[in-house]
Amino acid sequence: MSAARTLVLGLLSAAVCFGAAHAQTAAAPAAETPPPAAALTAADLAQPKRPAMSEGVAATVNDDIISTYDLRQRVLLMLVTYGVQATEANLRALEREALKALVDERLEMQEIKTIEAKNKDVHLEPTTEELNEQIDAMARQYSVKRPQFITTLKTAGVEEKTLTDQIFITLAWHNYIGGRFRGSVHVGDAMVNQEEARMNAAAAKPQYQVSEILIENAKAGGPEQAIEGAKQLIAQLKQGAPFAAVARQFSALPTAANGGDAGWLGSGELQPPLEAALAQMRPGQISDPVPMGDGVYILQLRDKHAGVGATMVTLKQAAIPVSNQATPEQVEAASAKLAALKAEVKSCEDLEGDAAKFDGVVAGDLGETEVNDLAPEFKQVVDGLKIGQVGGPVRTRAGMHLVALCGRRASGPHAPSRDEITDRLEGEQLAMIARRYLRDLHNSATIESR
Repeated sequence: MSAARTLVLGLLSAAVCFGAAHAQTAAAPAAETPPPAAALTAADLAQPKRPAMSEGVAATVNDDIISTYDLRQRVLLMLVTYGVQATEANLRALEREALKALVDERLEMQEIKTIEAKNKDVHLEPTTEELNEQIDAMARQYSVKRPQFITTLKTAGVEEKTLTDQIFITLAWHNYIGGRFRGSVHVGDAMVNQEEARMNAAAAKPQYQVSEILIENAKAGGPEQAIEGAKQLIAQLKQGAPFAAVARQFSALPTAANGGDAGWLGSGELQPPLEAALAQMRPGQISDPVPMGDGVYILQLRDKHAGVGATMVTLKQAAIPVSNQATPEQVEAASAKLAALKAEVKSCEDLEGDAAKFDGVVAGDLGETEVNDLAPEFKQVVDGLKIGQVGGPVRTRAGMHLVALCGRRASGPHAPSRDEITDRLEGEQLAMIARRYLRDLHNSATIESR
């Protein structure tokens, strides 16, 4: 699958957080689309509702109606997606985001129907098989079968049609943008060579695979509100809310369309505060809020490569918490216990199991890191170890530690192929075209909120 298709289909990946039904509620930044006058309340979402004659009008898009039922269903889908519960604090912001998405989709579908009406040989709408393929893929992300996936949605009050309608429009819009503009997107050898040269020049420096969210100060109501909103979103992300889904709904960056994926970034390509935050993180971690001039960033470090020639080590540790105020006798007791454990450990694989035999000892995987990034106490021990050996005990401010060296390798640059570079550059151009096209549709449309 090309990067361009992956980029667009990424919009469909806001899958359900099955285990987060009781997560804390995240505050969300305001969106541009104003809420309808008859705003929903948390009580409105307490029970699933079906469309009825009394359903009202939330908005009109060129005389195409978005009903309050449509809006309620989309909000429910977002709540399940983020793994949060509806409160008066978060509902208004989610409602604005849901209405904005529905307006965009109405504009996209109207344009598709216009194109098909003008040319009877053009068929942009996806097939049933394509729809089913996307739903099955979403279910597989959470290791469940499609029936269980749909049941989970219905239990939360989300009708299957709400999901399929969203997927349908997204696929149809992708077909239209790709079919109409792919021929005008040209990524020549010179562009690929330039990008390849840039990446090679950056290969000697640390590289970070990053996803990002920007909460704009202006939309959040000011810097303090942006920081507070970012903190609450971070809490949700750490409890399992999908980063890509949150980025698509709340980020003010262009990468929001791709779930916040900023790709691989070399040292020097990032603003200093952002790079400083990433340098302290391990793959898989979410940053604290990073205030910048225009707003507050939230970063996810998905992977990291050190510069060419750096040494990477994979470590495990066994530790006993010992405070700085501990007596010499307490420090000696912890050291003796770890020394006894060290005598029993035969390999990295045995560390956790052997540590479980000793009261008060906690063992775990430290992952892979560059040797030069280690604390001095750890680096001194690791430098003298062979793979599979255990060093220490080591005293730090946190306690006493054993360190196991499980792997060592020389780092190398992340080097995508020329085809991968070409696909990415084409995808970026198509995504930019799609955003501009949708903006033009907004500018020429008559949109009214009720």
